[in-house]
Amino acid sequence: MPHIVRLYWIVALVLMPLSLLWLLSNIGPVFSFSSLTVSPLPLAVFLVLLSWTLLGGYEVLFSNSNLRRNYPVLANIRYMLEYIRPEIRQYFIANNVEEKPFSREHRNLIYRRAKDADDTLPFGTEQNILEEGYRSLAHSIKVVQVKEEYKRVTFGGPYCSNPYSASRLNISAMSFGALSSAAIAALNKGAAKGGFAQNTGEGGLSEYHLTNGGDIIWQIGTGYFGCRNKDGTFNDDAFAERANLDIVKMIEIKISQGAKPSHGGVLPGVKVTQEIADIRLVEAGKAVLSPPTHPEFDTPRGLLDFVTRLRKLGDGKPVGFKLCLGKKTEFLAIIKAILETDILPDFITIDGAEGGTGAAPVEFSNRLGTPCLESTYYINQTLIGAGLRQHIGLISAGKTATGFDMLEKIILGADAVNAARSMMMALGCVQAKTCNTNNCPTGVATQNPLRARAIDVAEKSERVRNFHRGTVHSFLELCGAIGFDNPSDLSPTDLFSRSEEGTKNFDQIYAPLNAGQLLSDSIPNSYRDDWMKARSDSF
Repeated sequence: MPHIVRLYWIVALVLMPLSLLWLLSNIGPVFSFSSLTVSPLPLAVFLVLLSWTLLGGYEVLFSNSNLRRNYPVLANIRYMLEYIRPEIRQYFIANNVEEKPFSREHRNLIYRRAKDADDTLPFGTEQNILEEGYRSLAHSIKVVQVKEEYKRVTFGGPYCSNPYSASRLNISAMSFGALSSAAIAALNKGAAKGGFAQNTGEGGLSEYHLTNGGDIIWQIGTGYFGCRNKDGTFNDDAFAERANLDIVKMIEIKISQGAKPSHGGVLPGVKVTQEIADIRLVEAGKAVLSPPTHPEFDTPRGLLDFVTRLRKLGDGKPVGFKLCLGKKTEFLAIIKAILETDILPDFITIDGAEGGTGAAPVEFSNRLGTPCLESTYYINQTLIGAGLRQHIGLISAGKTATGFDMLEKIILGADAVNAARSMMMALGCVQAKTCNTNNCPTGVATQNPLRARAIDVAEKSERVRNFHRGTVHSFLELCGAIGFDNPSDLSPTDLFSRSEEGTKNFDQIYAPLNAGQLLSDSIPNSYRDDWMKARSDSF
């Protein structure tokens, strides 16, 4: 018998009766509740030993846990401490720059900006500016201000009849269902106040997206929620009805996302309420499949035909697609299909492997996908090399919290940037990492109405606006500090990364392409093999 179990029986069979005798000797022969209060110490000892005995007896006799059967009381203490370990580490152990995915420094910055409070840093940086991979900028003695006309960017190629002027920073894809109704409404109201856009995520258009006036980028995922037939195929009429709403400004076809690329999902039937069913055009109470691939196309040419189809149904509004870069031959196959068909998407949204989601398999989050900066550089260069960059806008997503996060993505080729988790933090998210449990302590990532009521839509919408304004302001100041009055003039030579060989700009680290170089005989070796293997009729 383990010594801890022996200790349990000693306490239960010896000390417990003794504590009871001690208590009885203090309260006298006549029992009453008032008599208990005059003997607080014996009473406390008795209650502790009683709890020990009852808990330990249950675990020894009935528990399915190996650890609890051998350590009937201490195991429960262990599990309790393990349960609160993230909070203990977050608040008492971790320093300001080491937490993942967002450090305390970044979280505090988001909270301060959301509250429109002082966001300055005292006493110097805590970053290790000599560590390998540390990224920095070269400032200019000649500081300038970004011109007003360059603070927004227009999306819409030559075949788009209804282009959209977008903010440089917008809300990334987060569905109603992943976020609470109050969170969606607060984000949208904040977008309306601040003049930026909200991406719906693949869960469809809800009333919470539509009633507060914020511009909408409607994402169409593989489940075609809000524009589907009963068998899961695409419904043209349902799409056209929603796409032609004035508040919908762009359409985004989701191919993959960074947190779980090439992985679908199932919404259990118990979570498919009547409200969710009405929004997604599915049956209430039945499980809903979001497949890993699109039923409507399976080739690069098929993707572009779908782009044309949606643009026509959507009254000429910008249509693009979102992906996490995986096999480069597959992306280059899309480029070849564009060249061969002359069908141009209006924009491409790039999601990095560091992107977040409410729930994803650990292996997918940790091991699949290309980091956002590397993806943004590569996709921008291939568009330049194919002579297409001037026709196709780029949006970069993946862990954006600061003005520098915006700047480095735009330097490497993006026209605009999306942010998701930092927008959640502006609503009050504390990085509790309980998004997959429906028990979000702040009411942001939950469908529990009792928890969601913690969000005051009017108040939190102000914080969303404040965070957006402060972050964009920081981005514009950085642009001016390195000597640019137009963010579109930034280039990869303006961003530096430290290595053992010294500090290099991104064009020195990776291989840049000249305009149209992929169409010539002088394709660099780093692109040649993938380019030659790519086929427009097959991924």
